[in-house]
Amino acid sequence: MIALRSIRRRNVVCVIVAAVSLLAVSLAAMYSHAAPQDAMYDLVILNGRVMDPESGLDAQRNVGISDGKIRAISAGVLHGKTTIDAQGLVVAPGFIDLHEHGQEPRNYQFQAHDGVTTTLELEVGTADVDGWYAHREGKALINYGVSIGHIPVRMKVIGDPGLFLPTGDAAHKPATPEQIAEMRRQIEYGLQRGALAVGMGINYTEAASHEEILEMFRAAAKYHASVHVHLRYAGVLEPMDGLAGIEEVIAAAAATGAPLHVVHITSMGLRDTPQLIAAVEGARKNGLDVTTECYPYTAGSTALQSAIFDPGWQERQGITYHDVQWTETGERLTAETFEKYRKVGGNVVVFSIPEEMVRTALANPIVMVASDGMPITGPKIHPRGQATFSRVLGHYVREERTLDLMTALRKMTLMPAQRLEQRAPVFHDKGRIRVGADADITIFDPQRVIDKATFEEPLQYSEGIEFVLVNGVAVVKNGKLVDGVFPGKAARAPIAQ
Repeated sequence: MIALRSIRRRNVVCVIVAAVSLLAVSLAAMYSHAAPQDAMYDLVILNGRVMDPESGLDAQRNVGISDGKIRAISAGVLHGKTTIDAQGLVVAPGFIDLHEHGQEPRNYQFQAHDGVTTTLELEVGTADVDGWYAHREGKALINYGVSIGHIPVRMKVIGDPGLFLPTGDAAHKPATPEQIAEMRRQIEYGLQRGALAVGMGINYTEAASHEEILEMFRAAAKYHASVHVHLRYAGVLEPMDGLAGIEEVIAAAAATGAPLHVVHITSMGLRDTPQLIAAVEGARKNGLDVTTECYPYTAGSTALQSAIFDPGWQERQGITYHDVQWTETGERLTAETFEKYRKVGGNVVVFSIPEEMVRTALANPIVMVASDGMPITGPKIHPRGQATFSRVLGHYVREERTLDLMTALRKMTLMPAQRLEQRAPVFHDKGRIRVGADADITIFDPQRVIDKATFEEPLQYSEGIEFVLVNGVAVVKNGKLVDGVFPGKAARAPIAQ
């Protein structure tokens, strides 16, 4: 009997070993595809350290690209009309920025230098989805996408003189039932026209009722779109703190079934950031589709004329005038200059986030990386739109060792793609290095990559990003922008027929 049991155990072990070996062979075949000996690709990347967060591949491979797609990944020789020698460099999926307000050519140049291949305006969004996409078609350095935004829709429906954020009735006036119904109609129309998500900044529309917010969530749920929310409250002053803000939108997600994405969680939570992350984790463990993001800086940025700086802002955020920097000149504000510039209107940088909270968020496996970059309107703009991704890779991965390289890449590539792919199938082929995926690829030197943009000199390109491919076309080559190429395509959800 003992001998029989021993034989059975050996047989079971053999079966397990065989199964594991078969799985290993299958995975190796999937991510090291043999290519025809005579195949000639448009472009071949040779000898790079290919890192793919989806499969876990981290090995030297050659990558063959044709017609804007990855066609081969091989340990063997590949032949191309053009080649890139990536010896000593990491070959990664192109970075996807879920939260970037700077959607103009100059911003795209800085983003490409930072390794971004797809840039998305999902927090504020637009009221005119068709017009937004048409404005960029054929003229974009990198891929682009947008949400239908509750802020601009509310400004349009209620009437507000603000250009980007509300400064009048859309910020401070409650909507009538008829206006709420019209907002929902316009949100749904934007989703029918291929908006990637619903954008929402409740902190900027403080008069929006809970019922109004729920209606927008219901519209999102109807079209399986995520809601990207700047919370109603930020800071640590109860009862209007970041925890209260996140409770409101988690409840809305639970009540409606809409996916929820909480933007820049560190600037919402400040020293309470761990509690806000715990709220997201708890929601996820209980079956809700909730995600979040952060940027790697101790300061935020917004418009001084916005509702965020309505009376009581110092107490709510735990800061003073001196913690606010006017981007036009770089000066720190006083009571006098605060009042002066608030009447003029413009962007400020707000130093309010503890460094420990930045590390906490970046180290947490569920928190994505997104820049919240701003349009370039002055010489002292926040550096995050120019350098977020290289700062994570250089400072927090290599220097601080806050997180490992593969985890950082996952937060910049795969996780953002997964956030959007249910609604927008185009993202099934982004954020990955695999055969059939879009050839959006960032190639960087892990020993040299670093942010150069600072609060003092923010308009500086990152270093160590050597090549950036968008749909198979190089937009950065040997660390320099390529002139006269516009391979960026619309990242858009299907348009309703």
